Amino acid sequence: MDKKKNRAVFIDRDGTIIEDRGYLNDPEGVEFIEGSIPALKMLAQNGFKLVLVTNQSGISRNLVTHEQLNAIHDKLAGVLSLNGIRFDAMEYCPHGPEEDCLCRKPNIGMALSASKKADIDLCVSYCVGDKMSDVGLGKKFGGKGVLVLTGSGKNEKTGEAMPDYTAKNLYEAAKWIITDAAQKQRQKPA
Repeated sequence: MDKKKNRAVFIDRDGTIIEDRGYLNDPEGVEFIEGSIPALKMLAQNGFKLVLVTNQSGISRNLVTHEQLNAIHDKLAGVLSLNGIRFDAMEYCPHGPEEDCLCRKPNIGMALSASKKADIDLCVSYCVGDKMSDVGLGKKFGGKGVLVLTGSGKNEKTGEAMPDYTAKNLYEAAKWIITDAAQKQRQKPA
């Protein structure tokens, strides 16, 4: 009998967890969006692995260094740790959209990497973000995609990858994910 794999929520950074500052290159610019910390805590308490997935083309554009990005992620992790929260994986794509890499959302490279690290079943997982590329990532890896209306979300146009749910913010998205996952559990045959 195979060991049961984990379910996860893959979460975009800028515009979803923290305010989108463009090409953020200073940890002092980290400002959490209202409700994002309680949302992450609620997801973790309900048995979801938490995975940060973020496109960071500022690196390929020489606007952000790997060291600056690591300092930002260290600050993010530090604040979350003070609130009893940790990411099970933190993945980022340093490439620009023109580089045609496998890791840039909506491509599934970051999700595959994290799924190996944290033994995640992608088909029972979710992706949340303020862009259709986040929704597309969830759909491409076989899970569900949730669009939040923070950050760029209010200006996004839905395309072929329609969101499974559209939420006001990460907190509302977390409540929906928990309810949706519980309904799926009840529908499973015994």
